[in-house]
Amino acid sequence: MNIRNLSRLMASCCAWLTLLALFAALLNAQPSGKKSYVFKGTVESVDANAKKLQVKNERIEGWMEAMSMKYELENPDVLKQLKPGDHIEAIVYDGDYKLYKVHKADPQKK
Repeated sequence: MNIRNLSRLMASCCAWLTLLALFAALLNAQPSGKKSYVFKGTVESVDANAKKLQVKNERIEGWMEAMSMKYELENPDVLKQLKPGDHIEAIVYDGDYKLYKVHKADPQKK
């Protein structure tokens, strides 16, 4: 294999990796066209291995009653910043039980 063929092969691999990364990002993007809701709750447990968060959430008017449930996160890196007892806010979408834009919230905030 000469340098020219190797260069073409590398460029082709880079193009495929870029397309793969874009496709993966699209899979994790927020659902389009679905109604969004503000999610508020208290972290009960953090399962970093399963990349899930057990949260006791407040009632979400028009979508979900108050309950305790395990949730996947749009960005599992947030798990490193959370611990049981933390109050969080996030965005949820109608019919989707994944938490988006999760962040710690002021516990006094209602």
